[in-house]
Amino acid sequence: MAQQRKRLDDGAPPPERPAAFQAALEALATVRPRPEVVVEQIPAPQRLAPWSSAIGVRVAHPEDEEEELASGRFILLYDPEGHDAWQGTTRCVGYVSASTDSDMVDDSMFSEVAWSWLTDALAESGAAHHSVGGTVTRTASTRFGSIAAPEHSVDVEIRASWTAEGTDLDRHLTAFLEVLGVAAGLPPPGIRLLAATEQTGPDDA
Repeated sequence: MAQQRKRLDDGAPPPERPAAFQAALEALATVRPRPEVVVEQIPAPQRLAPWSSAIGVRVAHPEDEEEELASGRFILLYDPEGHDAWQGTTRCVGYVSASTDSDMVDDSMFSEVAWSWLTDALAESGAAHHSVGGTVTRTASTRFGSIAAPEHSVDVEIRASWTAEGTDLDRHLTAFLEVLGVAAGLPPPGIRLLAATEQTGPDDA
């Protein structure tokens, strides 16, 4: 297993990025998320790999940017010497958190469906990968008293990691953003949800 790179002494120049890691970063930079998705660079974990980068993501409501529908993190880990557990040099780590329909908590197949969001998105984006694993967690909450929130709510968390093949990390980030959008309940790109006041019934026609 590759040894963790030692920290450089203060004042020493930073090491040059490996070409494969640099290519992966450049590919990530080409991804253009849909308007509801806000993406920003965040501090990356320092102890998981010699080289790493992290992106924070949140999904705003199409009608109200202040309302958050889902949030997540996409982390790129790179070890030029290879990593036994990854079976490769490049590992992607994704985390998604979103509120969902409270009825979903009683659906025994929901976890399998939520996991398929990731596996299907990776396949559809053409992201070559292997050694994918993770968890889907559902948390049901019931609020009482003066807490200003829906009485019942269900949160879903998807934690996953997989080994990327090649440096086209744009495909992997695109797949991750697709999962985030599905978890947030966003409509397909190009389709806008109508607000309740915009909907017309039979009597309005």
